[in-house]
Amino acid sequence: MANFSDNFFKKIEKKTNVNKQTILDLATKLQQNDLKNENTLREVIQELSKMTGKEVSKEKEDKIINAVVNDNVPKNIDKMF
Repeated sequence: MANFSDNFFKKIEKKTNVNKQTILDLATKLQQNDLKNENTLREVIQELSKMTGKEVSKEKEDKIINAVVNDNVPKNIDKMF
């Protein structure tokens, strides 16, 4: 994450209301965990849901997990939320 400028994080924060440290903490968590692990994925999805203020239904959460576990993540992942 050192390659990203503060300007990049400021744009993200302005758009999402999620601060730089929260993004870095989540990135560290993602790097240190197995993203094929369903429990890890559920934690990450729930954390992102809280950070963005967007509720993710159980059905949508299951679809996201299924897509990630089966390497079927679309290029436009923002459409999943």
